[in-house]
This record gives sequence, C-alpha cells and structure tokens, in this order.
Amino acid sequence: MANQDEHFKKVIAHAKEYGYIVQSSEIYDGLSAVYDYSHNGVELKNNIREYWWKAMVQMNENIVGIDAAILMHPTTWKASGHVDAFNDPLIDNKDSKKRYRADVLIEDYAEKLLQKAQKEIDKASERFGASFDEEIYKSTNPRVSGYLTEKEQILSRMAKSLEKNDLSDVKELIIELGITCPVSGSKNWTDVKQFNLMFGTKLGADAETAMDLYLRPETAQGIFVNFLNVQKSGRMKIPFGIAQTGKAFRNEIVARQFIFRMREFEQMEMQFFIRPGEQMKWYETWKNKRLSWHLSLGLGKENYRFHKHEKLAHYADAASDIEFNFPFGFKELEGIHSRTDFDLSSHEKFSGKKLQYFDPELNESYVPYVIETSIGLDRMFLAVFSNSLVDEVLEDQSVRTVLKLPAVLAPVKAAVFPLIKKDGLPEIAHQIINELKLDFNTTYDDKDAIGRRYRRQDAAGTPFCITVDHQTLEDQTVTIRHRDTMEQKRISISEIKNIIFQEVSTSSWLRKME
Repeated sequence: MANQDEHFKKVIAHAKEYGYIVQSSEIYDGLSAVYDYSHNGVELKNNIREYWWKAMVQMNENIVGIDAAILMHPTTWKASGHVDAFNDPLIDNKDSKKRYRADVLIEDYAEKLLQKAQKEIDKASERFGASFDEEIYKSTNPRVSGYLTEKEQILSRMAKSLEKNDLSDVKELIIELGITCPVSGSKNWTDVKQFNLMFGTKLGADAETAMDLYLRPETAQGIFVNFLNVQKSGRMKIPFGIAQTGKAFRNEIVARQFIFRMREFEQMEMQFFIRPGEQMKWYETWKNKRLSWHLSLGLGKENYRFHKHEKLAHYADAASDIEFNFPFGFKELEGIHSRTDFDLSSHEKFSGKKLQYFDPELNESYVPYVIETSIGLDRMFLAVFSNSLVDEVLEDQSVRTVLKLPAVLAPVKAAVFPLIKKDGLPEIAHQIINELKLDFNTTYDDKDAIGRRYRRQDAAGTPFCITVDHQTLEDQTVTIRHRDTMEQKRISISEIKNIIFQEVSTSSWLRKME
C-alpha cells in the first residue's frame, strides 16, 4: 500500500512537471477537484478520445455519432429520474468534520478483504508452483474462503439496504465493521442521508422569470432525446448505436484521487438500440468488445477485471463494470449496462411524443431496448498515464524515469535534435520537422547534452528521438532512438516517416481488436 501511495504521488507530480495536468485556477490556490489539461495533457486526452471514436464509430457501420448540448430542457432530468433518484449516500465524521460517501467507505473495507485473500493466494501460488489450482485453493482454504465470503456478504447487504433506501442499516453496517474515519481515526459518525449530485443553473436575463436548469450529469440523455432524429435522418435499422463524447458535471460528495473523481469531467458513451428480448445477447457482446478495446492498448490483461453490480440502477436489468488496477487499487473504469426500454419510454411519457421504431422484419412498432457502454475519458487518461510511468534501473545502475505511453496515444510522436547548434545541423533538423509535422506532432530540442535530451523525452513519453549529426551532412542519414528499448539505429532521412507511422498508426493498433 505504501508503494502504491508513493507511486500515486509521483504520478501527480510528474503530470504537472511534464505539462499534462495542473490544478485549475492554481494562481488563486485552485478549485477543489477541478483540473486543467496542459499542453501535453490535451494531446493525450485528444488521442484517447480519437482512439475510442474510431473504434466505436468508424469501425462499426451501424454506429453514428452526435454532439448534444450540455444544457437541456429541465423535464429531461425529471423523465430520466435524476431529479428524484440521482443521489449518493452521505455520512460525516463528527470529530474530523470530514464528509464521505457511505458506500465507498464500505466498498473500500470490502476491497481490503479481497486484497488479504489475494495475498494468501499469491503466497500459495509461489509455494506450489505449476501444480497450484487457484479455484480449489479459494474454496478449501478456510482463511481465504472466509475473506471472500465476508466480502460478498458485506456488499450484498449494502446493495439491498441502498435499494430499499434503508440508510439506517447502511450506518449500522459501518458501525458493525468498525470502519474509522481516515483522518481522525474515530468511529463517531452522523446518520447517513441522501445527497443529490446535480448542479443547478438558470436560463434567462431576468432573475424573476429565468428558467431553472441543470448542468447535465451524464451525456446519455442527449442521445435518447435525439433517438428519433438520428434514426430517421440516418435511415438507421435496429440494431444500431449512437455515440457521443462530452462534458458532464456532478457535485460529488467527496471528489478525490486526482482526476479519478472530479466535478467537471468528460464521458465517452454509446447507446446501442436493440429489439426487446435480445438484451442479454448484446450485453455480453458489448462486454467482450469493450474489454477487447482496452486490451488493444497493451496495458496488461492482469490490470482489468469485470465487476458485476449487486445493486442495479432503477433503469437496468444487468450491469457490469470494467475495473482497472489504478495506483489506489481496482476501481471502475467503464460501465456496460442493459438499460431496458426505461429511457425512451420515460421520455415518451413526459414529452407526449412517440419514440418508437417500426421494425419491417417483424411488421410492428416498439420502444427499443438499450445497451450502454460508458467510459470516463479522464479515468482512462489516469489509467494510461499511471500504468505507463515507470522507473527503470539500467545496466550502469543509474535510474531513468520513462513514460511508456502506448505510441498511438503519445502527445508528441518524435523529437528531433541537432547534435550541436551549428554547422547547418539545426537547419536540417527543422527541415525534418517540416516534413513530418503534417502527419505527426513533433518537437525540436537543442538544449543540453544529447543524453539529457533523451532522458527529458523519455519522461515526457515521446516514442522516438531523431538526432542530426555531421554524418547527416555526408549521407543524409540520422540516428533514430526508440523510447522503450533505447535501441539506436542509423536510417535514411527518407525512412523516418514510414518507421514512425508503423509504430503510431491508429489502424495498426485497432487491428489488435480483431
């Protein structure tokens, strides 16, 4: 745990030092849980968004995209259930005066039980080697099975209590488990109460007649209210999907863990419209498709796991999260939900407009069911960034800090250096950049010794460094260095573009999904 905490601190510091993420309004001491993406951060964020968009829209003939407005008619949120049911259970510690989400306190306790079980499993695996059967060990080892059973019982009880809105039992569970405040260490808790997460605003110039609005807490509703527009204008046939990326806003009780939980964040969502009764088939299909997308980036299969929801949202009949192993443990990265026909039926009821699809094969009209895939762009950014930041001990025992971002996502694809700042070398370096910049984001660096420049680009995540030296003047060759292996090769200037393209092209990375 201490190593995880240290790594997380390093992630936050590195993100600032190398131009990825900074505190918003920092010169005014910042704003809690609001961050700005700096010059490298915005490039990485854009590249993740584009990688998702191409996989979701460009690679699927039956999925199209939209960009709906942040501000929507207030009845939208009544119909969606957000006005009445978009709440988190809040609890305060009377001694520290700190506020927490009650469900997160319980989930963190359950996660520690899982970690204890995993520690025992890892020890046994090391002891027994190739003959080790993890499933048999889980069921027969009393200590491990005890941890796992207790974890399931705790989460199941919490889910049932929240579903019944039995907040007194949620508090009772916290008391029974002996959960203490992380700040004060005390168990002096208030009662649990529900807290609505939506930000309110107003539309209109006159305060007396202005309409009360909300900043959207999710992007999905913009898709649902545009369902018929897109279906008709795009001549879409079921099954088909509508994708969208954009900002959403939630007044989180406890915004924490850097950009993992923020009050202003960005989502990448796709709603897939299907025939009623086919939802379980498509639910499993999209679980597999989305995991395949994540694995294509090479962040390690062991860093992902599915978590099935015990407590279902009011609109769902099945839900799972793809969890990622962040520096603070496994947490939700993406949700796949079977939303049934709740959203379209509800908007049909509140708007008085028919939101149905005529199925020519069945010769009937119906309200489609929906499978949702929803991923937080900021969380994906954190997953990629934190997983990529490593310290490597080299042969000479020196340590290099390297940000091994997937090359397809890296903000800058190549840095071009003149070995020295004279003899025409800077001019050739700039010529190479001019040749590359229409295809790739590049940078020029002539400050410090060449070794320091390499280290600087390693830490910034740049996949390639290209050095122009005096031999370049003679034969038009340069040295190209690979970030991850530090391998250096002499190549012709004319080869540079093709070598970079092979490593960073979106098409070659997305083919890993097939």
